[in-house]
Amino acid sequence: MWQRTGEWILRYRYALVVLFIFLTGYLGYQASKVQMSYEFAKAIPTDHPQYQYYLQFKQTFGEDGNLLTIGFIAEDFFSVSTFNRIGAFEEQLRKVEGVDDIISVHRSVHLKKNDSTGQLQAVKIFTEGLSNQTILDSLSGVFRNLPFYRGLLYNPDANAYLIGLRINKNVLASKQREQTVGAVEQLANAFAKESKMDLRMSGLPLIRTNVAMRIARELNWFLAGSLLLSALILFIFFRSVGTMLLSLGVVILGVVYSLATIHLLGYKITLLTALIPPLVVVIGIPNCIYFLNKFHTAFVKTGDKRGSIVEMVSKMGVVTLFCNISAALGFAVFALTKSMILKEFGMVAGINIMGLFFISLVLIPIVLLYLPAPETKHTRYLENRWLLNVLGKIEKWVFGHRKTIYVATVVCLVVSIMGIVRLQTRSFIVDDLPTNDKIIADLRFFEQHFGGVLPLEILVDTRKKNGIAGSRALNVFEKVSAFSDSLKKYPELAKPLSLAEGLKFARQGFYDGDSNNYSIPNAFDGAFLADYLKPGKNKQSSNGSFEGLMASFIDSNRQTTRISVNMADIGSTKMPELIAQLKNDAINVFDTSKTSITLTGSSITFLEGNRFIISGLKESILWAFLFIALCMLYLFRSFQILICSLIPNLIPLVMTAGLMGWAGVAIKPSTVLVFSVALGIAIDITIRFLVNYKQELPKNKGEIMPTVALTIRDTGISIVYTSLVLIAGFIIFVASGFGSTQALGWLTSFTLLTATITNLVLLPVLLLLFKRS
Repeated sequence: MWQRTGEWILRYRYALVVLFIFLTGYLGYQASKVQMSYEFAKAIPTDHPQYQYYLQFKQTFGEDGNLLTIGFIAEDFFSVSTFNRIGAFEEQLRKVEGVDDIISVHRSVHLKKNDSTGQLQAVKIFTEGLSNQTILDSLSGVFRNLPFYRGLLYNPDANAYLIGLRINKNVLASKQREQTVGAVEQLANAFAKESKMDLRMSGLPLIRTNVAMRIARELNWFLAGSLLLSALILFIFFRSVGTMLLSLGVVILGVVYSLATIHLLGYKITLLTALIPPLVVVIGIPNCIYFLNKFHTAFVKTGDKRGSIVEMVSKMGVVTLFCNISAALGFAVFALTKSMILKEFGMVAGINIMGLFFISLVLIPIVLLYLPAPETKHTRYLENRWLLNVLGKIEKWVFGHRKTIYVATVVCLVVSIMGIVRLQTRSFIVDDLPTNDKIIADLRFFEQHFGGVLPLEILVDTRKKNGIAGSRALNVFEKVSAFSDSLKKYPELAKPLSLAEGLKFARQGFYDGDSNNYSIPNAFDGAFLADYLKPGKNKQSSNGSFEGLMASFIDSNRQTTRISVNMADIGSTKMPELIAQLKNDAINVFDTSKTSITLTGSSITFLEGNRFIISGLKESILWAFLFIALCMLYLFRSFQILICSLIPNLIPLVMTAGLMGWAGVAIKPSTVLVFSVALGIAIDITIRFLVNYKQELPKNKGEIMPTVALTIRDTGISIVYTSLVLIAGFIIFVASGFGSTQALGWLTSFTLLTATITNLVLLPVLLLLFKRS
């Protein structure tokens, strides 16, 4: 069959080339339209309760992650020169396209009674163009006398101040966010240089945008790096520019097709899908090496170029097909998980790894037909003395030191299991970034002085329409206030903001700004707020009034109110503990038979997303083992060979897990990903070894020992060369600025290195063991 396939490809080469030209033109156009993702990946299934809670929250109250914060320490903040300089800076920020609103000391208001109406009105504390220090001191006294802003806009203990920029939600969902965030950063850097102030910037808009932009830059660098590295290795191996360009052409087409697939499936480039084009290069080059190695081997024997091409397809077609199937399965099983980010990665990777097989199968024979016949220097690598000497020593160990190999394997497993016991599951929102990254340093500034910037939303649902209306609302807000007070004991949380705080603020204003009256209104003085709590009252959210605060903290049915809290990036280990404590506190304050308490927000969805990704990756490893085992069973029709094939690939995974434990590398999405990826690629070595073994066994009259020896010598060269390409291709990821990509690089390289050793040493020993049994 495969011999006829090779002849068919050469016979219809013109039609196939034209087909590839049109296909490449179309897919190239589609690839040019691929876009970056500017949202955190949807790791939670859309039907999961936490996702539904978060979606409902956003529909009711709007985005929770649109605040970009600028912080600084200024002991002379209320000096006229510094105050006006910062005010001018804020005015520049306000003019940036995409900035909807700014909250800051300069824009703070206090509530004053209107003598004619008796109602409270929001009055700006600081007027523009202040030039008198005495007046500014007086106004700063008014500001400091308002507990509402303490811990929210400033930290008096550290003289730390905060400017918050609300970014338009439509801008955040588009490429324009890069210009908006970039303009804010440019203004902040210029102001910091001019004023010699140490400005810190954080918030989800900044973190997400910078991460997305870095992904885009790294995609280009890793593509170029993997292509250059592959070109160098290919030229060293084959000493042929034509062969090198042929292999590069195959993987470049694979890259274009992978980007087109992302767009055609309606996906965008995320931290995971950005890895696919470099992975296509790394996985595609071995296809070329194995095809070219078989072509050169056949040509050296016969000298017939066309016949050697057909022989190459007949011998390597089925091998490469099953190798690509196994590699594709290693990735495609992610599509079986419930996590959208893994589904996208698995779908695109699986499709394009299989696409690589067809690109290689069709283009390599056609191009080889038109290239000049190989010269002696092009096939000299087949007689590499150093490599042949290494393979000879491996052969001696396989036949003469089998007990030593068993003992060494057991020792490695024991040490690895000891390391696995030390493994921990832990991840943070920004732990993919280097620990010395400015984003993390600035985040720590806000955690130290303001409790953090990551959104946590607590919804209080009275289960009744108008349950937070009129005088009945005071009882609800008394409990909201008591619950908010209980949050102060958690250093991981910032000052909670709720309508209860707004009521305290209003009561202080009603009593002429006396800070002693910053408390929830009681039954005697609450009557003055009754009008504000009535259902159906017109909301004028644009004027900063109390009605505006009502609009953003109570739903339209007056049934649910929210408590907004910023928090520190405490990680996936501490987060469940904190959530459990908060729920317990809520039970102690609210009557849960009449009131529902829901915790949501970006921080919660991150935690759930992490859990789903990790469980999905673990599940995918089991699916990968199952599908690959079925492929091996179909290919070899032998349970003995099936066991022989799986053991050498299971041991490297165990050793990698053990290394992670000893090195203190935590289990998180980026590190669990390694196992499925490495399994899908490493099994490729096993298939090539066993297929060659199966092909040579009849020629040796069923004698296993000479067949094993011959297989080590024949496949060892291409296995070693391919493993070098794979390891070098993954090692380049260590240069990434993201911890997840770095982990994929060095952990996968280690797994592939150990898989190469186990397949060249342990696999032959197992074949000999079953021969004796």
